[in-house]
Amino acid sequence: MRMNATLRGALAAMMVAAAAGCATFNAPWPPGAGEGAGAGADACGRAAYERLVGMNAADIDPTTLPPGARILTPDMMVTQDYRAERLNVVVGADGRVGSLACY
Repeated sequence: MRMNATLRGALAAMMVAAAAGCATFNAPWPPGAGEGAGAGADACGRAAYERLVGMNAADIDPTTLPPGARILTPDMMVTQDYRAERLNVVVGADGRVGSLACY
């Protein structure tokens, strides 16, 4: 059975759309997010918590962190909304705090 040109074109367009849906998109963090320099780089006050870096995450009392702070462990699912005032305590696979970031 032969396909007409219109049907072939529609099928090709659907295949392209389906393939595009499989692509990933990695948007860059907003300026000042994470560990970058510039205005707002310490909007969450992370400098006051630098003592936590290298510490065992299990020893951190969450009540000593600012409201909204998150302790992020490997493979943990978290929201990706950007909030410059939110402190994120990033824990490595070894269970120790590897870094602090504002996002």
